[in-house]
Amino acid sequence: MRLNEAISKRLEEILISKGMTQYELFKKSGVPRSTIGNVINCSYDSVKLRIIHEMCLGLEIGIEEFFTSPLFDENNLED
Repeated sequence: MRLNEAISKRLEEILISKGMTQYELFKKSGVPRSTIGNVINCSYDSVKLRIIHEMCLGLEIGIEEFFTSPLFDENNLED
């Protein structure tokens, strides 16, 4: 799995676990709805850490919690 795919899946997992929509995340984080959609749809080859950090603030989690997932294990990621 590519890193952008892992980020997309992790964001979807967290949104579901918190019962949040992309729109609610936009309202809480200030990250544009189009950017959130592009992250989820893997439209970007890479995602800036600043964007992930801002989404984490809106999700009310630390960035370390975002990356604490088997999705980010080195053995699961492609170069």
